[in-house]
Amino acid sequence: MKSLRNGRFVIAVLTVACLAVLVVGGIRSSFSGAGDYNPWLDTNDDGKIDMKDIGAVARAFGTSGQNISKAGLAYDSGWLDLRNETEETYTITHNLNDIELQVDARRKIPAWNKTYGGTGNEYAHALVQTADGGYAIACTTTSFGAGSWDSWLVKTDAVGDMTWNQTYGGTSEEMADVLVQTGDGGYALAGYTYSFGAGDSDFWLIKTDASGTMMWNRTYGGTEYEEAYALVQTSDDGYALAGRTWSFGAGDYDFWLVKTDAAGNMQWNRTYGGTSWDYALALMQTSDGGYALAGYTYSFGAGDSDFWLIKTDASGTMMWNRTYGGTEYEEAYALVQTSDDGYALAGMTDSFGAGITDFWLVKTDAAGSAQWNRTYGGTGDEWASALVQTTDGGYALAGGTNSFGVGGSDDFWLIKTDASGNMIWNQTYGGTNADWAHALVQTSDGGYALAGETNTFDSYGANPDFLLVKTDASGVVPEFPSPMILAALLVVTSSAVIVGKRKLRGSPRKPHWLAL
Repeated sequence: MKSLRNGRFVIAVLTVACLAVLVVGGIRSSFSGAGDYNPWLDTNDDGKIDMKDIGAVARAFGTSGQNISKAGLAYDSGWLDLRNETEETYTITHNLNDIELQVDARRKIPAWNKTYGGTGNEYAHALVQTADGGYAIACTTTSFGAGSWDSWLVKTDAVGDMTWNQTYGGTSEEMADVLVQTGDGGYALAGYTYSFGAGDSDFWLIKTDASGTMMWNRTYGGTEYEEAYALVQTSDDGYALAGRTWSFGAGDYDFWLVKTDAAGNMQWNRTYGGTSWDYALALMQTSDGGYALAGYTYSFGAGDSDFWLIKTDASGTMMWNRTYGGTEYEEAYALVQTSDDGYALAGMTDSFGAGITDFWLVKTDAAGSAQWNRTYGGTGDEWASALVQTTDGGYALAGGTNSFGVGGSDDFWLIKTDASGNMIWNQTYGGTNADWAHALVQTSDGGYALAGETNTFDSYGANPDFLLVKTDASGVVPEFPSPMILAALLVVTSSAVIVGKRKLRGSPRKPHWLAL
């Protein structure tokens, strides 16, 4: 694990009477005069000055630069410049008394990035912000564990420093594709295993405690291939997993939805599909207690493959389904139920947009009828792997681009839109080699965290590591300067084709990350 570069920020420290410390970004202020201002600096009496104390001062301070009155002597310790420093805490000296003060500088950093890995290959597939403000990332590793590929769960603190990690697997291959933090503070991971189960590969569900120690695991499958790509903890404390199955269903690969109790025992399962290839890559429990699944289908729709959205009741019985696409390839990788009870799907399109493939965002009503859609991209390849509805009612999409960024290969790409899908801003993160974002969350401070793989900043220079990027609310990370890309050049509205015709397609292609 390593930090790519030091953050750049400045701390101005000021003391009032016994002591006041204020952290501000590039603004020098002081306390003087007399009046009714009365926050003693250690506001929570924990023996140190940290962001909780600074926040209390900041709330009292009002507009930056305004003088604050306090009866008694005012003392200004001046600037403490941390731009070239690497420590997390700093001791401040002063001439008022012999009390030593410590400033916790980490919480002031709104943006940073870290890589994690060993001498082999690491790929991050899923990310959550945990209840303690840190992060948990579900990955696949060849550097650690028992087999050729193992599932890897990494837990960090709020600034990306690893606090613990655990591997799970046997002597063959295991992939962790999705992760949730469970109601008891532990974690559940889902993916697939070649070491355990009944067939060539099976769905694999792992439940851990809060430290990542495995409590139990379950496999689900037949004699052929099953791979889980989506997971939710359900309202009854059980689990629902979605992915693809070769053992069951009507066609080659079908959507497969498995519902379990709280101990992972299967309660029921359902397949959905036609005579060709159908992949479920996203799942959510809907507000009515049912489920919505999204992915792509070669069995139905207008083109070679289309976005496919299925809505079920609480028992998995299909209520309706919709396809969205043109005459070429469309693949949906992410799904959210929106605040108006509709749905938003994100992925890639080969039928619409400016380049070879583009990000594609489709918004529907509660019945799955398309309301609008937008493409985002340049002349190369773009694909959206992750989607969130943001707190302002808009959307954020993350994935990869080789049209924009540093150049040389693919970069992480983050796009922020308004509620109608119009781009507000976008940022790229990466280096001269291939870097791909697979997971995205909006963080509690209004910023964003992205996880994926990097071939630019890998620890040992030959194999990919996984990269965790934390941004501010505008997507900015100082280490990754991103050129301004005009939204008007990137956003195209297309006419989505919605059909229900059953068609047999040719040989399907797998998205690049399914081939790992």
